[in-house]
Amino acid sequence: MEPLPSLLSTLKTVDPGTLDQEYSVVRSQTSALKKDPSFSTESGALKENIKKNRYKDILPYDQSRVVLSLLTADSDSDYINASFIKGVSSDKRYIASQGPLSSTLTDFWRMIWQYDVKVIVMACRKVEMGKKKCECYWSAPHQSDAFGPFTVHNQGETRPNEDVVVRELSVSYQQVSRSVTQYQFLSWPDHDVPHEAAGVLDLLERVRNSQGTHTSPLLIHCSAGCGRTGVICALDYIHDLLVTERINTTDFSIMQIVLELRRQRPSAVQTKEQYQFIYTAATCMLERVLQSAGSCQLYNNLSQLKTPEKKTTRTPLSSSKRASQQADMSDTYAVVNKSKHPPPSDPAYSVAATPRSSRSLPSTHHYDNDVAGASAAPVYSTVRPRAKPHNLTLSAMPIYDTATPTNHMLGERPPSLSNNGDYHLLPADHVSPADDDYEDFSSSATDTSGLCSPGGIGFNCRVQKPRGPRDPPAEWSRLER
Repeated sequence: MEPLPSLLSTLKTVDPGTLDQEYSVVRSQTSALKKDPSFSTESGALKENIKKNRYKDILPYDQSRVVLSLLTADSDSDYINASFIKGVSSDKRYIASQGPLSSTLTDFWRMIWQYDVKVIVMACRKVEMGKKKCECYWSAPHQSDAFGPFTVHNQGETRPNEDVVVRELSVSYQQVSRSVTQYQFLSWPDHDVPHEAAGVLDLLERVRNSQGTHTSPLLIHCSAGCGRTGVICALDYIHDLLVTERINTTDFSIMQIVLELRRQRPSAVQTKEQYQFIYTAATCMLERVLQSAGSCQLYNNLSQLKTPEKKTTRTPLSSSKRASQQADMSDTYAVVNKSKHPPPSDPAYSVAATPRSSRSLPSTHHYDNDVAGASAAPVYSTVRPRAKPHNLTLSAMPIYDTATPTNHMLGERPPSLSNNGDYHLLPADHVSPADDDYEDFSSSATDTSGLCSPGGIGFNCRVQKPRGPRDPPAEWSRLER
């Protein structure tokens, strides 16, 4: 635990401009991979596999793609849009997958069965912003559905908090049944980041408890299997570095972790805001670890003190109850200052606790409910939008990153990072039409919330509606005698 306070201090004091430069390096080095023949995407680009990709520019690298050898029909192939991601102690710690299509539902369950997946993390909703992001691959509570030769029975759903739905699934294939736990995180907007890091860290803690000692891969997916999926892989990887004590201040680099992820899954950690969120969540994770370790050390010191000889009337606690109370106290930090609607000054919104005036936030994202699931309103409720800043700084760098099929030409490596670069965050609502994105979204309404913001020109400001009733003419109040 010795280097952790120093590392925490480093993460807290990182400059926003440094994060911009790091993400610029990530993008440039990733672009170089497209010219490297060892990072080909030939399998995903085959004519018979094109229809199995949700997005035409997100194809798995041939060297790290998940190969399906379990054949359930003559028409089955070995392709699925999913990639293996290395962990701290395993080469196949994670499977980063796109959300299944209607035509790949059987392939999705073939993958789960072949690699004996025990836990699934779903970081998206079925429908977002009016577009289907993932096909439903589970059944309704206490019902069963067939997906090819696989029968999936939903044993029940629970809501440990407003952000998470937990589904206990029983999967049967050839008279053999297995249990699979699915965690669906509801509060993560596409191309954006959650409002606070605590919710994601709590989710990962639940996921690790369910995974237990199983060595099978942890299946993580969103819609494309790169942006939100990459962030979750990075955060769990950092956690494993902490618990295995392989982390120190000299060689720990979030940029190198993200670069390694992108060598295994195209466009992993897809936006600059997601990259910043890793710093924010890693800072929160370190604070939790240090506070927990400090509490344990405090209890160890207290246990070494001599018990006073003076007798009291208080009933002593049993060892089991005392341990239970200590465990509860050590977990108190997880809920302190966890506001449902944090104020604008809440440091959870910033990276490394820097002033909010020096950074910009992405535009507001909304989710649309699935028409077929309208009865499940509590599950598919909308995500609370964040307030937009008034001062926005333009940047020439696109906010979204894309992956395209690679060429077979060897390219030069990008230049090294310069410390004199001047970059600024680019909010989503200031992206030029020429910027690339892996999906085109249609805006349902024009945002006019900033027309009368402080410091604005004010030509479009409307006359404010008077608050309260107007005084009626005096003759209206006269009583007829």
